[in-house]
Amino acid sequence: MQKFFLTSILFFLLTICTAQNKVKKINVKDYGIMANTKENLTAKINQLIEGLGSESVQIIFPKGRYDFYPDANYYRTYYESNTYDADTRKLAILIKNKKNITIDAQQSDFVYHEHIQPFTLDNAENITIKNVNIDWDVPLTSEAEIIEADENHILMKIDIAQSPYKIHEKGLTFIGENANENWALSEGSWLIEFDKNHIIPANTGDNGCVKGDLKNVIYSEVKPGLVVMKGNFTKTPAVGNFIILRHGKRDHAGMFLFHSKNTKLENINVYHTSGLGILSQYCENIEMRKVNMIPNPKKNRYLSGHDDGLHFMGCKGEIIIDNCDAQGLMDDPINIHGTYVPVMQKIDDYSVKCNFGQNMSHGLLWAVTGDKVGFIQKKEMNTMSYGIVSSFEPLDVDHFIIRFKEKIQTDIDANFVLENLSWTPNATITNCFVGSNRARGYLISTPGKVVISNNIFETSGSAILIAGDANYWFESGAVKDITIKNNEFRFPCNSSYYQFCEAIISIYPEIPAPNALQPFHKNIKIENNSFNPSDYPILYAVSVDGLSFKNNSIKRSYAFTPWYPEKYNFRIEACKNVEISGNKIEKDVLGKNILLKGMQSTELNLKNTELSVEIAKPN
Repeated sequence: MQKFFLTSILFFLLTICTAQNKVKKINVKDYGIMANTKENLTAKINQLIEGLGSESVQIIFPKGRYDFYPDANYYRTYYESNTYDADTRKLAILIKNKKNITIDAQQSDFVYHEHIQPFTLDNAENITIKNVNIDWDVPLTSEAEIIEADENHILMKIDIAQSPYKIHEKGLTFIGENANENWALSEGSWLIEFDKNHIIPANTGDNGCVKGDLKNVIYSEVKPGLVVMKGNFTKTPAVGNFIILRHGKRDHAGMFLFHSKNTKLENINVYHTSGLGILSQYCENIEMRKVNMIPNPKKNRYLSGHDDGLHFMGCKGEIIIDNCDAQGLMDDPINIHGTYVPVMQKIDDYSVKCNFGQNMSHGLLWAVTGDKVGFIQKKEMNTMSYGIVSSFEPLDVDHFIIRFKEKIQTDIDANFVLENLSWTPNATITNCFVGSNRARGYLISTPGKVVISNNIFETSGSAILIAGDANYWFESGAVKDITIKNNEFRFPCNSSYYQFCEAIISIYPEIPAPNALQPFHKNIKIENNSFNPSDYPILYAVSVDGLSFKNNSIKRSYAFTPWYPEKYNFRIEACKNVEISGNKIEKDVLGKNILLKGMQSTELNLKNTELSVEIAKPN
């Protein structure tokens, strides 16, 4: 038996070695792709990839700097979810209809110019990209340090090497590479402030870090890089802090994974983008380890991505995210969702005409033959029936017809949306750091199994948002099994208000008429976490069947003055089977209270007796 075991091990090792020897190694310098030349390498790298056959290859970049500029031969049309349309997407590296490729950049800096998409994977399989830093010399959004600020003027310092500009009385025009983009002061989330610790100050966010008569501000230059804004201000950023001068639009992702399978990203720093960080659209099985969306520390920058960090739309299989860092984003570090599509009309017993409800999500191949689809009534967002797709027929980028294999229910009309249930992933998010970003932390909208554990959150808005919306953003769908455990929610969490940020953990599906008897979400477990709030709200939950908040520790922070209008730790609405028990709540925690709304008090199993309960009166 021992001899057989040893023989088996040797055979296994020999098989691995043989498989490794079959991987062809390609050094890019042998194809004329040289580091540190600042030459445009877009054509050369794409020609190398296009010439690959079916064998497994490893493409190696000797460590150095590699530059990529738009090349008209690599312009393509893609409809990218949650991204503004562009006549064409300008692609730097395209991997299309290829398999079994590893790109190892060996810690090289890939530097991009103008609005461009650094990596695009299109119908690719078994692709690994690792050991690369993605950045721009001239970033596509600017920032400035506050030197002076009072009710009459704001003096700011701009790094003109990174953000060259022209000034005029009504604002600045940033002179990018082949682009001019205007900027002027604005209230709310278009002007975000960071302190020296990269934390967004409390009660700014969507509330704004500058206020006053912003329409009549006069802009002038003291000297190059030093700009003064004169006006009547009622609120100004703190001296020494940085503000983000947001201009341009989200038109290219940092990476676009499109209808691809078994993708692995490892040891990647995305220092900047002109849109979403990494957009995965209709992909299956994605693994991301040490993929960081952070501002480049060598350039004293506070902004990383222009919008979301890791964005997943309509994916399936397993999403694994481990040891990833997100800081300085203008939106959410992780967003996992599908897309609801509104029904326009029932055509016959087997088919409906639909449209895409959101202007940044159209032109999608929303379904294929055999997909399972749910019919959801919009008012209460209940799934009323199901169907199997027979065909998907696009009429144009906004409208399409779906035919089903069997008769659909008779009352389908414009009061319904459809959800594709075949493209819903599981997700495991572990050991990540979520720094201060303009909006929230993790947005989770998938019925797959989700585990969020051993992460650290310092989010400006809600650390975790579990939503679902068939009326505005049209991001599906209802969660069925989510565990949030062993995480640390530090004091910055929910220190500013943004859309849907009702608490540190906000379960906030947009349901016009929540029905406590038929909740939208199910089985949400929040256990063994630590919370450090300066304010009242810890958990907000609407329309959940099976919600537990158990064995967590809550310790008050004094980092900022409470400002939130709602003075409850827990607000729970139209839920069933709720348990709050075993939590360690220190004496000085604000509130120590629960508000129930639109539900029976018997649905709450409360074992933390130090918490008082209030029943909201019906409207």
